[in-house]
Amino acid sequence: MADYNFQEIEKKWQQYWRDQKVYEVPNESDKPKYYVLDMFPYPSGAGLHVGHPLGYIASDIVSRFKRLNGFNVLHPMGFDSFGLPAEQYAIQTGQHPAITTDENIARYKEQLMALGFSYDWSRELRTSDPKFYKWTQWIFKLIYNSWYNNDTDKAEHIDTLVAKLEKEGNKNINAACDADTPIISADEWNGYSEKEQQLFLLKYRLTYQAETTVNWCPALGTVLSNDEVKDGFSERGGHPVIKKKMPQWSMRITAYADRLLSGLDKIDWPEPIKEMQRNWIGKSYGAEIDFDIDGHDEKIRVFTTRIDTIFGVSFMVLAPESELVPTITTDEQKQAVVEYVEVAKNRSERERMSDAKNVTGVFTGSYAIHPFSGDKIPVYIADYVLAGYGTGAVMAVPSGDQRDFDFAKKFDLPIPIINDAQVLTETEADPTKEGKIINSDFLNGLSPANAIERGIQEVEKRGIGVRKVNYKLRDAIFGRQRYWGEPIPVYYEDEIPKLVPDEELPLNLPKVDEYLPTEDGDPPLGRAKDWSHNGQPYELSTMPGWAGSSWYFFRYMDAHNDGEFCSKKARDYWKDVDFYMGGSEHATGHLLYSRFWTKFLYDLGIIEVDEFAKKLINQGMIQGRSNFVYRFIPDAISYPSEWGNKEKPEKVVEIYISKEFYDAFDDNGIFKAGNSLKAEFINQINRVTKELKDIGIRIAPVDLNREYLVQKLHVDVSIVKDDELIISEFTRGKKDSIVKFVLSDSYKCGWEVEKMSKSKFNVVNPDDLVSKYGADTLRMYEMFLGPIEQSKPWNTNGIEGVYKFLRKFWSLFHEEDTFKVSDEQPTKDELKVLHGTIKKVSEDVDRLSLNTSVSTFMIAVNELSSLKCNKRAILEPMTVILSPFAPHIAEELWHKLGNQTSVVDASYPKFEEQYLVEDSIEYPVSVNGKMRAKISFPADASKEEVEAGALANETIQKWMDGKDPRKVIVVPKKIVNIVV
Repeated sequence: MADYNFQEIEKKWQQYWRDQKVYEVPNESDKPKYYVLDMFPYPSGAGLHVGHPLGYIASDIVSRFKRLNGFNVLHPMGFDSFGLPAEQYAIQTGQHPAITTDENIARYKEQLMALGFSYDWSRELRTSDPKFYKWTQWIFKLIYNSWYNNDTDKAEHIDTLVAKLEKEGNKNINAACDADTPIISADEWNGYSEKEQQLFLLKYRLTYQAETTVNWCPALGTVLSNDEVKDGFSERGGHPVIKKKMPQWSMRITAYADRLLSGLDKIDWPEPIKEMQRNWIGKSYGAEIDFDIDGHDEKIRVFTTRIDTIFGVSFMVLAPESELVPTITTDEQKQAVVEYVEVAKNRSERERMSDAKNVTGVFTGSYAIHPFSGDKIPVYIADYVLAGYGTGAVMAVPSGDQRDFDFAKKFDLPIPIINDAQVLTETEADPTKEGKIINSDFLNGLSPANAIERGIQEVEKRGIGVRKVNYKLRDAIFGRQRYWGEPIPVYYEDEIPKLVPDEELPLNLPKVDEYLPTEDGDPPLGRAKDWSHNGQPYELSTMPGWAGSSWYFFRYMDAHNDGEFCSKKARDYWKDVDFYMGGSEHATGHLLYSRFWTKFLYDLGIIEVDEFAKKLINQGMIQGRSNFVYRFIPDAISYPSEWGNKEKPEKVVEIYISKEFYDAFDDNGIFKAGNSLKAEFINQINRVTKELKDIGIRIAPVDLNREYLVQKLHVDVSIVKDDELIISEFTRGKKDSIVKFVLSDSYKCGWEVEKMSKSKFNVVNPDDLVSKYGADTLRMYEMFLGPIEQSKPWNTNGIEGVYKFLRKFWSLFHEEDTFKVSDEQPTKDELKVLHGTIKKVSEDVDRLSLNTSVSTFMIAVNELSSLKCNKRAILEPMTVILSPFAPHIAEELWHKLGNQTSVVDASYPKFEEQYLVEDSIEYPVSVNGKMRAKISFPADASKEEVEAGALANETIQKWMDGKDPRKVIVVPKKIVNIVV
């Protein structure tokens, strides 16, 4: 087999592509445009693992395929380069996050280029580049200076609102605004001071400041959005998250709720993503109703979609965070309520909503008055009610709602039946919408649907509520109390936010002495010296991670335009993303926020589309094998005294740390290292503690001020073999010392397949595979693993087969090590292989069935090898077909065939049906159900001719043994079955 030197070939053509700028594309062309985009990565210190390129390879194949088919293809790459890891590293080491980020990006680019991706690197962008975030700040200013006019159903400049207020006040203004916005007259508005007017406008602006309940992460020193919190811990780092009220910047995404819903119907996105967004937005129809509180002037307002069940209400439930709770709680219940609220506020909304098994709650001591019956109803607090959804209060109907039912059972509350079709068991409620309403006064005898409408009418007639459309979607928290993010272009004058003028953008990040909050609790930007606008202090919060990613796809169209965020010429040509590849984990974060910003920019006439991506593909994960080791020693350690004898866990796991951490303790177990290492240590142990708790193992809480020896910490296993445990700890982005332990019977080893991640120590470095097999092999192998949308475990069992396939393809062009291709005319069989491959691969790429394309290539090369084909007329188009999948070998062979330009500029071979039309068909012929011969017949032979030919065949006559056939079954172009 001819020698295929992939290392030399791949480096050669990667350099050629860079030097010749092969993948750079113009912003105008007679060709149709096609815009392919990957969700740009955050450049972590660990670099790429083999799971990362999965989507990149698929999108690169699509890009190359489209270019071969005559499209002008934009396929850029950049980096979502603001992020917490670089800032945490800065906190530990003092190194500026920009330095860490640049180093990480250099590593990422090196790896991406080694895989031969057809990125137009001339358009590279980084969200942390001031030249980029200048325009993020510019968009923020546009959003701040806008309000949402419900009458025109779009955003408008704030000046149009001011004009209305000056003329007629806000009585007739139909806008998205704060719920507590007062009705004022034109005279009142015109009489306001400048400060009063600006504070009033904040109730309408699409980005605004307000006292908000936020997810506060003390360890990270910042606010997190709901999608960044998992089970009460930060998604990054696994740190505890608590609920806290803070003045916070928010964006009024709720104004776009309906358009975000309806827009889903016109984009080709995966249905699960659409459903996640629909559920996140959570539109529902119903009514808001007021319940008086016995002995109080306050009222409890509830939202319900099932007012037909209102006579089934037997108790009320408030969210623990409700402002009513301290007001209506009686002295007798105060301590119990305070304790419950303290626990509940530190659970995430996701955790509270998903934890249906644990029924908890506390009676406030107060009673509400039923608005129709006048009955007294006990008022409880419970964490299954969320302050942010609806009104933060629930009218509990235990016969029709399972959570209310479980609550009523737990606290021995009445469960009234209000529908003649309801069938309750000891454990289940019945939310039926069948049957007729009973025990419900003026609703009796109505169907639930009719009772809903009748109930809403009665509520409005009595003036105790209103018809209401409600959403689960909440306004998006926009500020972050950290350093490494886009500065918000705002300064404060008399405590009123003012915008930094356009000519002063970008507002660059200032220098600070440390990247921690100030001693007064201000964000890190509070450490900057003289950071102000003409003596007026700048905003100290920075933008969230999703700010730059909410519009970056437009910047690629005109990446280096200093005068505008994207020229009209570029926008008119590229318009939107045709093919977007990325993970489904961004469904309710990046993908929703990007749709929001796109619609806003469309409203202002800045762009021509109101959806940024026509088609979205979610690649699956490549999963890794995680190895674990535990040593169970229930009596071998000293427990913290606060556990007491009865609280000792049944199992304690012995866990180890890297030598760097171990050496940070002195002989008495006192932590002697500096604050940066101490912070990293605590972060890792907190994460580990949670992971072990999830599998039923408790470990002692870490308290570095105590004087007991901490020896038993997390084991991070990268390799387990030959009874020797090799443990490695990755600290601050670098691999530290490797500590070895000999396993004994007291250790338990295990493994499981899960998400490939640095934190799970199960990553596989693609560099190693590229070095051993080549980039083309890795590209094709990752596609060969299975359908792109499905997750699959990583193993290298089949990679040798792909490597051998490429060598076999190379050998078709060579005799020994000499390049030898014939100009003879191809045979019919060779043309059949070629056109079968053209047809199959084209169909596969169109439907992203790329794994079957790899199989098709393998079959084709095997058939051509059997035919000893080395003909240019076959191998040259085969090279073009293969080039999107294996561009390096294709480029080398393309030039060996005498072509002077890159293979990417070739034309995709045209499929011709005639070469797949069969002249003859081979029929398997069975006698009494057993196949005895295969006989070829002309493709146009009739059933009679096939039957006659089969019966006349010598082999078949032998098996018939002179007997006459009782039946002959001919399935045209398939089989013949003879029964004797």
